Amino acid sequence: MIKKIHYREIEGNSVNYYILLGFLGTVIALALAATYYMEHNGHHVTGMTNQIVWGIPHVFAVFLIVAASGALNVASIASVFGKTAYKPLAPLSGLVAIALLVGGLCVLVLDLGRPDRLIVAMTAYNFKSIFAWNIILYNGFIAIVAVYLWMMMEHRMNKYSKVVGFVAFTWRLILTTGTGSIFGFLVARQGYDAAIMAPMFILMSFSFGMAIFILILMASYAGTGRPLGSIVVQRLKNLLGVFVAAVLLIVAIYHLTNLYATEHHEFEQFILLSGGIYTFLFWVVQILLGSLIPLFLFYSRVTKDAPIWTIIGCILVIVGGLAQMYGIIIGGQAFPLNMFPGFEVSSSFFDGVVSQYTPSLPEIALGIGGVAIALIMVTIAIKILRFLPLSLDNALADPHHKAKPVTEAEGKVAV
Repeated sequence: MIKKIHYREIEGNSVNYYILLGFLGTVIALALAATYYMEHNGHHVTGMTNQIVWGIPHVFAVFLIVAASGALNVASIASVFGKTAYKPLAPLSGLVAIALLVGGLCVLVLDLGRPDRLIVAMTAYNFKSIFAWNIILYNGFIAIVAVYLWMMMEHRMNKYSKVVGFVAFTWRLILTTGTGSIFGFLVARQGYDAAIMAPMFILMSFSFGMAIFILILMASYAGTGRPLGSIVVQRLKNLLGVFVAAVLLIVAIYHLTNLYATEHHEFEQFILLSGGIYTFLFWVVQILLGSLIPLFLFYSRVTKDAPIWTIIGCILVIVGGLAQMYGIIIGGQAFPLNMFPGFEVSSSFFDGVVSQYTPSLPEIALGIGGVAIALIMVTIAIKILRFLPLSLDNALADPHHKAKPVTEAEGKVAV
């Protein structure tokens, strides 16, 4: 059995801690200023048009929402699948999941143009709309994971954690399915109309969420000086590698399926060959930097045991994930609508023309602000509540760990 783990909140009294809070707070303030600027001046100050109505803020928002589901994966493995080695990481997993979802929803709400209209969306449901379903799924996710954290962190309630964990596991799969279905149900767009979008978003959530969780875990322990064993990092890193490979596989299936259907040939040529920035993002950023290089770093004999390469690999997975979201959301809108199949369309309304989009600085600031909101929530929460174990060294984290025997020569040196 795994040894008893003791949880403690961090002190949070160092200069570096307050510098981090100040930096994140500044980023959030700039994001709010950017929101006011766009709200006050109107849609024309952004890079969006009436052809591309979801811009870079939506890329960040959907990325964070999808990653939130995947960040809960560690807790699900511990409670639902009974892997006790992951149990010490479960509270932090739930915290990161809630923080990422809140960060993503903040960006989504502020990018609506009329945030006050959210009240209408929350009180007048159109159950034919996948967006209405997702309002219920997002709010339900936060509530369920909050209860899940209570079950895990309150000793008297531990006996219920497995049941609530199973509910949270099921709910997050439904949530990510709903997010993927937003695009899969849009039959008018050649790049969206595919049922495989739902399972692809589920696998993407596993990959993105795990990469973010590993970085937050390593940063938290490095910043607080607490022991973090190599076995914990290697276990998570190997699991992330499996998720990255799974995303790579389902992306290949998605494009091969489109290539099989004649109606999608033009879109596939656009994304894979002639799409300019979208083609570059797909092959260079998403596939090479975001998938193949991380897999090499995670499993190569030269790099697999060095923490710095794990950090670089996780960062590349996140960068590749953002590129993938950009290609799906922006690229899918940029490709012209097929208004009349089998006919060429030309008019003064840009029909049949690839739409152009250049993200504006306020849009980018708003998107990054969502990331800052998620990070500042985690930073403050681990100071207030006991989310982090005091130690996760190999002796505590691995029930089969055996200390390396000290030789006579090493013993003399130590003395």
